[in-house]
Amino acid sequence: MARFDEVKATFWGKGQYGVQPPLTDAVVQDAERRLGVRLPASLLEILRVQNGGAVTELWNAFPTDAPTSWSENHVPLDNMMGIGRHGGQLSLLDTAYLVEEWGLPSPAGRRLPVVRRASGCGHFA
Repeated sequence: MARFDEVKATFWGKGQYGVQPPLTDAVVQDAERRLGVRLPASLLEILRVQNGGAVTELWNAFPTDAPTSWSENHVPLDNMMGIGRHGGQLSLLDTAYLVEEWGLPSPAGRRLPVVRRASGCGHFA
């Protein structure tokens, strides 16, 4: 089994918080049109397994080369946003709001998709 196949098979944790309805081609096309970007194939592949939600403990940290406010060598990845509008939950469709709210850079004024890499307040290191 290839490494990414292993990740896909074990990535999602339990629970329904943050889970959007199953991803369809129409939802992806609408999201790409709204966001003005083509979403990475690997992101879409993992969101087709489950469209957002809790990340299992095996994959819930993203390594860094520099210390962060959370750790000497990583940032948490407790949840990953899906694409959709279910139950008033935030999703990748809220990128413009999140870029502004979290003070993230937006190259050339574009609102690029962000993957929430933090739990709680959602601020980045």
